[in-house]
Order: sequence, then structure tokens, then C-alpha cells
Amino acid sequence: MSRITDLQKNLFGGTTSNARQFGMISTLVAIVLLFQIWTGGLTLTSGNLIAVVSQYSYILILAIGMLMVIVAGHIDLSVGSVAAFTGIVVAKAMQEYSIPWPLGIVLGLLVGAVIGAWQGFWVAYVGVPAFIVTLAGMLLFRGGNQYIGNADTVPVPLGFRDIGAGFLPEVGPDTGYNNLTLLLGLLACLGVVAREFKARQTRREMNADAAPLWVTGIRLAVMVGVIVFATLRFAGGRIGTSVPISGIILIVLVLAYSYYTRNTIGGRHIYAVGGNARAAELSGVKLKRVNFLVMMNMSVLAALAGMIFVARSAASGPQDGLSWELDAIAAVFIGGAAVSGGLGTISGSIVGGLVMALLNNGLQLEGVGSDMVQIIKGLVLLLAVAFDVYSKKQGRFSIIGALARPFQRDQADTSAEPPKTATDTDTDKAQVAG
Repeated sequence: MSRITDLQKNLFGGTTSNARQFGMISTLVAIVLLFQIWTGGLTLTSGNLIAVVSQYSYILILAIGMLMVIVAGHIDLSVGSVAAFTGIVVAKAMQEYSIPWPLGIVLGLLVGAVIGAWQGFWVAYVGVPAFIVTLAGMLLFRGGNQYIGNADTVPVPLGFRDIGAGFLPEVGPDTGYNNLTLLLGLLACLGVVAREFKARQTRREMNADAAPLWVTGIRLAVMVGVIVFATLRFAGGRIGTSVPISGIILIVLVLAYSYYTRNTIGGRHIYAVGGNARAAELSGVKLKRVNFLVMMNMSVLAALAGMIFVARSAASGPQDGLSWELDAIAAVFIGGAAVSGGLGTISGSIVGGLVMALLNNGLQLEGVGSDMVQIIKGLVLLLAVAFDVYSKKQGRFSIIGALARPFQRDQADTSAEPPKTATDTDTDKAQVAG
């Protein structure tokens, strides 16, 4: 195995760290360097990086949930409308009924859970494809947002705004940096090193092949270097700014969901369902429960993203959430999950989301019009899917299979099937390969 292959397989960890994820990291670095030069050094300034996290954290939160939906073989088109609906419900509750903002957050999460249970029921227990259920949800909850809010903006209280527009506070001696951000960066470095060596020890105990030591060294150097650089950037912003609270929420969610999807039985069941639903069900996986929880989880995260956006905007409005589902789906596909279920990582989706966020930000810094921004984003997504088509020609699954999977599953679940002929068997194989 060549050294380049070793890097592609092991540098970012996980079984899906293939050439595509390696390429996405390279693309992200290239975009940062390109705009850093093009904008005269504005891209990597403290103020701009803080603004990027504050402005796009809600899309990255949506990408976490969307990754799990797509891995399970579904799609969710309603996340923007669910976020907008939750935002107006919470804003109205706090304004008209004087609900304290902490209870408002709890109310928003409950609203998301109820919506997710509604959509999950139709997908998991009735058997309606998620594409249709969430398309209906997109229309239903967008209309609900405008009905409840009368197409007006509704302001939210100051305390609530901290989850979208707040920062880590200044504490301790005057070091010229935000001390809490420095502490957070130090803990992140120690955590990365400890996790890496624990993983190597675990693999040795299991008599499994570990990554070459030189790859581990490069991997640690890259991750620690990125953490240190980001820490100094975020800690060295203007007085009163540091890591946004929304960024802290995002970090917690990334760590929690990465652990869940990689190290728990429930997370592995999601990948099993997406890889081969019938085989997973025969192996004891509760297919309906997995599909229900995946859809419900997506709506809860959409509700959280909606509240963060409303908090940052200081008000809920009728235009909230427009096209959010497209940004989230694009982030997941660009991040390496553009395959027929069962593949993809949380970290990959975050990388894909950062590619789109920094692309947006860099073009805006250069004064590029919103029309050209949309065109360029569309081309980036097209190239990512084109890479998936190329992967299909090499014997891998494609995005077409991911979109068609729910319909194929419905056909496969029909009862009293006639005996299959040789021609039928060949047709089935062609569908699975598609």
C-alpha cells in the first residue's frame, strides 16, 4: 500500500475515509487559501472567522441530522419550514404569554419532537416515502409559520438572543485573549491526542492493524495545528467577542453525534438500515423504530437551528428557513455521503458545510452578487454529484440509488410475490446495483 493510500485511508479516521473525503479536505483548504489571497487576508481574520461560525452554525446543525437521514436512505425537505415554524411558535409564546426564555427553548425542542414524531409515523409505520412526507411538511409548516405570525416579524427577549448572538464571556487575568477560548482549545488538543492513542491501544488489544505511526504523527500534527490556529483566531478577536455560543452548541452536537453514530448500537443500526434494510431487519434491527427516530431527530435539530437563527436575528419572520434544506443536503453530499445509504460521517458533513459556508463568505467579501453566488454553489454541488457518478462507474453505489431506495423498499415489501424467474432475478440485481 502506497503512502498516499495510507493517508487517504487513515488521515481522517473511520471506515469511510476514502479518496472523496480526502479530496473534500483538500478542497476546503484550497478554498480558504484562494480567498485568503483574493481578499487580501480578510478570510482568516478573527472577526471574519467568528462571523462565519455565527452565521452558518444553524446550517451545520441541520447537516448533522440530515447526514443520519440520508445514511438511513431517506431525504428531508421540511427542515427549513420546521425551523421557521418552531421559531414563530417560540417567539409568540415568549411575547404574548411571557414564558421565560429557558422554557421557550424547551418548548421549541418539544415542538420539534412532536413534528418529528408526526413525520416519522408516516414514514416508518404507514410506509409513505420520506420525500413525499417531508414535501408535504415543507408546505404545511411554512403555511403554519405565516398563519401564526400573520406574516409579521416577532421579536424575542434579550436572554434568548444569547444562544444565537452571544459569546464566551471574558474571565480571569488580561492576557490579550479570551481565556475561556484558550482553555477550550487546550482541552481540545489534549482530547485529540488522548483519543488517538486510546484508539491505537484498542486496535492492538483486538489484534487489528493500526495506522502506520508516521500517519498518526501527521494526523495529530495537522489536527493540533488547526486547533491551535483556530483557538488563537477566536480568542484574539475584538473585546467582547470570542467563540459564539452557537459554535459551542455545534461542537457539543458534533462530538455527541459522532460518538453515537460510531460507537453505539443505535448508530450502527442506522448504517445497517441504509446499507441493506431487509438484511438488517432479518438480523434483528427494528427497522420501523430506526426510521421513526431518524426522522424525529432531524426535526428536533431543525427546531434547535430555527431557534438559534431567530436568536441571532432578534426576531422571527416569515422568510426564515427558506432553502435551508438545500444547503443542508448539499453539505452532506459534498461531505462524502452522496452514495446509496449506509455511508457517510458527521465530520464529513461538517467539512461539506464549511466548504459551502466559506465559499459563500469569500464571494460576499469580494462583493460578488447573490445571483452569481447561487450559480457557483450549484456548480460545486453538480461537481460533487458528478464525482459520485464517476464512483458508480468504478463499481460503487450512486446518489440515484439513495433517492430511489424508499420506493424500491416499498415495492420489495409487498406481500404475495410470485415466484421469481431468472429474468426477475437479473432485474432485482440491476436495481440493487443502481
